Amino acid sequence: MLTALLAVAIGAAVLMGMMTVYRDIPEQMGREMRSYGANMIFVPAEGKTAMNLFTVESVVKEIPQEKIVGAAPWRYKSLTMNHLPLTGAGTDFLQVEKTRPYWQVDGNYPKNDNEILVGHDIAEMTKLKPGEVVNVAGKNENGKPFRQELTIAGILKTGGKEDGFVFLDMHLLNGLLETPDTVEIMELSVAAPAGELELYRQHIERDTPDIVPRLVKRITRSETTVLEKLQMLVYLVTAVILMLTMICVATTMMAMVMERRKEIGLKKAIGAENRSIVSEFLGTGIVLGMLGGCLGCVMGYFFASAISFSVFGRSVSIVPAVIVITLGLSVVVTVIACILPVRRAVRIEPALVLRGE
Repeated sequence: MLTALLAVAIGAAVLMGMMTVYRDIPEQMGREMRSYGANMIFVPAEGKTAMNLFTVESVVKEIPQEKIVGAAPWRYKSLTMNHLPLTGAGTDFLQVEKTRPYWQVDGNYPKNDNEILVGHDIAEMTKLKPGEVVNVAGKNENGKPFRQELTIAGILKTGGKEDGFVFLDMHLLNGLLETPDTVEIMELSVAAPAGELELYRQHIERDTPDIVPRLVKRITRSETTVLEKLQMLVYLVTAVILMLTMICVATTMMAMVMERRKEIGLKKAIGAENRSIVSEFLGTGIVLGMLGGCLGCVMGYFFASAISFSVFGRSVSIVPAVIVITLGLSVVVTVIACILPVRRAVRIEPALVLRGE
């Protein structure tokens, strides 16, 4: 009985641990996948080159804020830096750190409006270093020239086209261009599965005709593939554990029937019905399932916490529904495991057993 109890407890522990961890996997995996960049972007509608910043920010607020990891606006303009022609990009550096966490910066991200990031290729060409002051010049939307002295806060190295850009604060660039409420692209990093992202996209596309939302398919597709494989792994491990638990309990109960053959035969000889024998063994199985399930729930919580903390760096919360499912499956498995031993018990012939045959 102790062996069967431990088997049920271990099976319930693994079952609860896997279900608890899997419940948090989509959210946690979604946040981990955000390190690969934004998974949704807003672009202007056809025929337009820019969007209103306040309109874009109001649309972003329609997405549940707890799911938004970052939302970075972008605007591009041809500029010169120390008479060198290049492309300037305006953005919100606090949000860029969230939407593009893979960026490598030698120095610091700009903290003030008069600070900029310079791409690695430009820095190599001009021999510029963090802390140096440069002259950035260009023309605003009305053709009026402007010039501004800015300090290099850091050198950006991504290995991509960003290495040839200079990055300014969005408010500074819009101020120089005298278009304070303009954004060309909005990058969003949303911790949500592909299906949920598609619902957000359809809602925004329907309600805001001036904005065209698009999903970054390579990011969302990769996330969906990983989650599907993890789901199959969880199902496979759970099925194997439940099967092994069932076999262990069935073997133990069969041994109990064989040990108690004379007792069962004596009971039937003095008038016990098969229903009484069935109730006795099934009752034992139900009690075994409940006790093992309760013990397994406690063990499963610590098991899930250890996995979640080691993989995602955070603990898990207790979900009543998972506990109920674990207890229910533990009882169902033990009852199913008792079916074969019970059939063996009711087929015992009292006369043969009592004669020692």
